Amino acid sequence: MPSRPPKAAKVEEETGRRGFLSLAVGSFMALGFTSLAVTGGLFSLGLARFLFPNVLAEPPSSFKVGFKEGFPAGKVETKFVAQYGVWVVNSDVGGQQQIYALKTVCTHLGCTPNWLEAEQKFKCPCHGSGFYKDGVNFEGPAPRPLERYAIKIADDGQLEVDKSKAFQEELGQWNDPSSYVPV
Repeated sequence: MPSRPPKAAKVEEETGRRGFLSLAVGSFMALGFTSLAVTGGLFSLGLARFLFPNVLAEPPSSFKVGFKEGFPAGKVETKFVAQYGVWVVNSDVGGQQQIYALKTVCTHLGCTPNWLEAEQKFKCPCHGSGFYKDGVNFEGPAPRPLERYAIKIADDGQLEVDKSKAFQEELGQWNDPSSYVPV
C-alpha cells in the first residue's frame, strides 16, 4: 500500500503557490490603495490651500518713531529700515533744520541703498547710485532724488510717519509742510 505523504506534500506545495499568488495580488492591491489614499490626501491638502486666501501681513502705514529730541542734528536714524523701510533724518535743508522721513527705495531700480556714516551719503549697492543726506541724487544712474514720507507731530508729542503719502522733490512737493517737521 502506498503511503500518503507525497499527496500531503503536493497539497502543501499547491497551498504554497496559492499563498504566494494571494500574497502577491494582495500586496499589489495594498500598494494601489495606499497610492490612492496618498494621492487623495495630497489633493485634499492642495484643495484646502486653494480655498484659503493668501494673506500678506504688512506693517501699518502710519507709525510713531519717538520724540523730536531723540533725533540729534545731522543724524540719520537707521533703526526703522528693516521694519518700516524708512530713514528718519534730522538735517539742515536750505538753511532750515528739518526732520524728515526718507523712503529706502532707490529711484533707479528699487534696491535698498545703505547709509554710509563715514561718507555721509546713501549708496545703492545694486548700481552705485549715491544720494546726499537730504535724499538728492548726485552719482550713478538714479534719475531722481529719494522720496519722502509724510511726517507730523502726533497728539502725544511723538513724531508720526505716514507711509501712505509720499513727496517727490522734482515735483516741488518737498516744500509741503507735511513732508517735514521743523526743528
